[in-house]
Amino acid sequence: MPNSMRMTTWRSIALTVVAVLATALLSPAAHAAPHDGPAPRESRPVYSYTNAVRESVWVDTGLDGDGDGHSDRVAADIVRPREAALQGRKVPVIMDASPYYSCCGRGNESQLKTYDADGRVVQMPLFYDNYFVPRGYAVVGVDLAGTNRSDGCVDVGGRFDVQSAKAVVDWLNGRARAYTTRTGSTPVKAGWTDGKTGMIGKSWDGTIANGVAATGVEGLKTIVPISAISSWYDYYFAQGAPLYGSGPDWLSDAVESDAAHAHCAAVQKKLVDGAPRTGDWTPLWTERDYVKDAAKVRASVFLVHGMQDLNVRTKNFGQWWDALAKNGVQRKIWLSQTGHVDPFDYRRGAWVDTLHRWFDHELLGYRNGVDREPMADIERRPDQWVTSAVWPPRGTATATLRPAPGTRAGVGTLGLRPAHGTETFTDDPKLSETDWAARIDTATPDKAGFVTGPLRRDLRLSGSSEVTVRATSTTTSAHLSAVLVDLGPDTIRDYADAAEGITTLADRTCWGASTAGDSACYKETAAKTTQVGFTVLSRGWADLGHHTPDGKGRPLVPGKAYTLTLDLAPTDHVVPRGHRLALIVAGTDKDLIDPPSTTPTLTLDLAHTSARVPLAGGAAAFAGATAGSTPSATAVTPSAPASRPLDGVRAQRPAHPLPGQ
Repeated sequence: MPNSMRMTTWRSIALTVVAVLATALLSPAAHAAPHDGPAPRESRPVYSYTNAVRESVWVDTGLDGDGDGHSDRVAADIVRPREAALQGRKVPVIMDASPYYSCCGRGNESQLKTYDADGRVVQMPLFYDNYFVPRGYAVVGVDLAGTNRSDGCVDVGGRFDVQSAKAVVDWLNGRARAYTTRTGSTPVKAGWTDGKTGMIGKSWDGTIANGVAATGVEGLKTIVPISAISSWYDYYFAQGAPLYGSGPDWLSDAVESDAAHAHCAAVQKKLVDGAPRTGDWTPLWTERDYVKDAAKVRASVFLVHGMQDLNVRTKNFGQWWDALAKNGVQRKIWLSQTGHVDPFDYRRGAWVDTLHRWFDHELLGYRNGVDREPMADIERRPDQWVTSAVWPPRGTATATLRPAPGTRAGVGTLGLRPAHGTETFTDDPKLSETDWAARIDTATPDKAGFVTGPLRRDLRLSGSSEVTVRATSTTTSAHLSAVLVDLGPDTIRDYADAAEGITTLADRTCWGASTAGDSACYKETAAKTTQVGFTVLSRGWADLGHHTPDGKGRPLVPGKAYTLTLDLAPTDHVVPRGHRLALIVAGTDKDLIDPPSTTPTLTLDLAHTSARVPLAGGAAAFAGATAGSTPSATAVTPSAPASRPLDGVRAQRPAHPLPGQ
């Protein structure tokens, strides 16, 4: 793709010329339905973006969130090809339903919706309309209930949020009512569309796509959730351990409109009351759990996530992926080394091309082969990608790894054989996973560490791990962290930098047609990398008081042993030959979970502690990689830890992130 302003200017001019010539010269027969004549393989930019229809409708949701006695209406701004409508050709829809169109912005450049004097949308954030409208799609931007120009209240992933977008899908398929104004009575129908809808969006937007798909709504053909939540409980808590010092009420307050501020106090109170800081599972979380409804999903799913996303943490994609697989949903996945970043900003050319072919296949029915390509694309090193025919790859099996006391005090071993003994550590909320990993070969009172010897061959982890511990606490409360670490030097994306693995450049490239009010040209980016001495590849957290399966926490009895299984984040990572694999169990992970109310000392019973890790080749691969090796600090780790954390993490995510910015 072009990489300079001069080249992108010519590209933009070329696209405009194509669109104008197509409008002037192509006959209606040239825009025949996709299956008339030879089967097409790619939609082309033959429609004018400048002359596109721009309109707004307000769709009746059937709910009264703000309690004013009237059904809430949500605003849907539409950009669609005018020529297709004049020819009587119905077009599919690409929809992004978002709470961020007026408060916070979309994409790397924080774009907002803008409007003309008549209230028609001028700028639709992101490149979707610029690129896809000339190719015969309509693009619809929906303001979630309680945001921008929509009625109602923000309920953070609840039925108001989900119904905001589902009602629009229903309207596009002739099952719901819409009006030309927010309060008027003039109805409007979507006669210009065939009803086939694809939803896309990053974080909160992608979360709504997950939620709408989980309703099984007819007409939703595909979703593309990027860094999206699948269960809101797992955004705020990790098995009872609080991830942030706030709840969904803070997030609602951050995005709602002035009208919602004035009328939605009752909804805010429900968000506070239903999400206690105890971490207990409540009916509020049941309503916001889309995983339980994965069997209802009819749409295909193209899932994208950063494996170092510490905002929408990766358990969200792992449990959703597994549930979709269990229910036979057609799916595709991209996994990057970034944090909370859109693929448009780390793999732009390949992303636009793949997304184009995906929508062509799923919404237009084009036989372009995208469904026969490898299921997974994984970023192995910055800007270096590999594929897997399926994910996790065939031959992946769970290996049960056992920690054991080591020959050096406080530094244990990790192998396949059961062991006995104990390890003790004291929670220190001032320390994090990077502090623990940097001192893995030193006995410290804040962690229990277990390492393999230098590997004789590469070892690939693909999927979700879990760590089971039997632990005794000296106090009535305790939080636990479990971390898997690749011990060895590498160059990775600097996911803990403010931009989470990318650098924004000055040059722009163009992706579609532009108007005076809506440019298709965006600043280029490059991978921001850092040299590391180790890589944290998976982590998980839990409150020991939530050891029972009922989702309720209880005070601990000091001196009593409790068994708990921590869910670790899914990943796809290769520990190279010569590196070592480490398991660390400790207390509070600074900036990633909040500390407990006490400062416990915990003792692990190693005979009942283990890690179940998905390995390519299973236990046999682990045995082959570790045969003859002994745990040693003389592998390829640095001779001494630097004062700066060795995995490039300078500061963890902010305490109050917005899950879509």
